[in-house]
Amino acid sequence: MTAILSARDLSAGYGESRVLRGIDLDILPGETIGLMGRNGMGKTTLIRTLIGLLPALQGQVLLDGADAAGLPAFARARKGIAVVPEGRGVFASLTVMENLRLAATTGEWTEARVLDLFPRLGQRASHRGNHLSGGEQQMLAIGRALMTNPRLLILDEATEGLAPLIRDEIWRVIRIVREAGVAVVVVDKTVSAVLSVVDRVVILVKGQIAWSGPPEILRADPGLMHRHLGVDA
Repeated sequence: MTAILSARDLSAGYGESRVLRGIDLDILPGETIGLMGRNGMGKTTLIRTLIGLLPALQGQVLLDGADAAGLPAFARARKGIAVVPEGRGVFASLTVMENLRLAATTGEWTEARVLDLFPRLGQRASHRGNHLSGGEQQMLAIGRALMTNPRLLILDEATEGLAPLIRDEIWRVIRIVREAGVAVVVVDKTVSAVLSVVDRVVILVKGQIAWSGPPEILRADPGLMHRHLGVDA
């Protein structure tokens, strides 16, 4: 099976600061990956490099097995890569429906399906992005990403700073998206929730992959979890 996105000996950073070192990673169709690690370990840098917002200093990013070095971020997005960035990126001056329709493409994820997934967005349809609560903005960011009908959905800290009920709602939606066959990469600090939805965990430590494997193995090894993530099982 050809990976949707791959990294091969990938290194990247900012200016003279190298954040990622020798990353090898495959994201397979339909796979859900938990990208984990303490703060500052390179998770967002890896996402930015994979989607084309940051150039590689060494190695390759492959999209469907082909070198993606010449593809800008918008071209990668058109090939089915959708990102819900940290900070959400909702268009403040546009209404909920305008935000959704701006991203719409033909496919299974229609306006009706997204509003069924997030009923609150339907209730707030005519409200502008800057009039929404943080939780509503996050729902809108995810809904807008789904409207592109992606093969791969990347969520960077999608539940950070949200109320518990809203966090539960986001995790429910991630499960639905996964069951629909969309590949998902989840970056989140809520370790127990991540382990409950992913097929594989990838842990970054100082810009390198320190561990990769099934969530049940990580869950069964409190020492490993504490050493790399600073939490207990």
